[in-house]
Amino acid sequence: MNQKGKWYGTTFLTFLCVFWIMPVLVVLWNSFKDKNAINLQPFRLPTHETFIGAENYAQAINKYGLLNSVGWTVFITVFSVAAILLFCSMTGWYITRVNSKWSKIIYMLCIFSMVVPFQMVMFTLSLVANMLHLTNPWGIIIVYLGFGAGLAVFMFTGFVRSIPIEIEEAAMIDGCTPLQTFFKVVMPIMKPTYISVGILETMWIWNDFLLPYLVLDIKKYKTISIVIQYMKGSYGSVDMGAIMAALILAVIPVIIFYLSCQKYIIKGVAAGAVKG
Repeated sequence: MNQKGKWYGTTFLTFLCVFWIMPVLVVLWNSFKDKNAINLQPFRLPTHETFIGAENYAQAINKYGLLNSVGWTVFITVFSVAAILLFCSMTGWYITRVNSKWSKIIYMLCIFSMVVPFQMVMFTLSLVANMLHLTNPWGIIIVYLGFGAGLAVFMFTGFVRSIPIEIEEAAMIDGCTPLQTFFKVVMPIMKPTYISVGILETMWIWNDFLLPYLVLDIKKYKTISIVIQYMKGSYGSVDMGAIMAALILAVIPVIIFYLSCQKYIIKGVAAGAVKG
């Protein structure tokens, strides 16, 4: 590609990046404006008359209890992702190394769960969650484990197939049990896939609204997405300033997490492509 073609490509991609990030910037500068200015001039930068500083952030935290919802969201996200990574990686290893009828059935069920629309099971899910008393932050971790297992098992299974079995056989000859072989030999090799799956599952669970809304007892436990949904006054009035501030506070941890881990996603994809 000549120099002129590179310039056109760079210009186009720069414009595309600005276009995609523009909604986030609009939310950011509106979080520092008063409600009237947000409603009347949402695309205008804050001025001396419309700038109110961190008042919207204080409103979101103090009036709507955003910090409490952040705590529950962090708890659910961390433990749900940890459960998905641990159990699904062990399942993927078992499916790959134990070539039996049952392992094939487990794998097909996991793949099947990826293609079933959530709308088909959400009514039954809410009933089962109530029956099993899963309407709390500890119970929803089990629900997330079930819904996140399909993609996670698929990715872990594909990666384990690229690991030479001779490495595990050498560990067993040295006296390792199957669990020791997994945790001391297989798990370190699977680090790129752990990080890739962890990032995908974290972004999904952190931003999810429908599952917490259907499963949790929202009178006691609210995640960030539910709190934002309920930032409404009487007669349908909406506190746009608090919503903008809450959206920024909700998206900042995900952006920081993704930027700090994006290089590991590239390593994970590359490792899965060249192994074997």
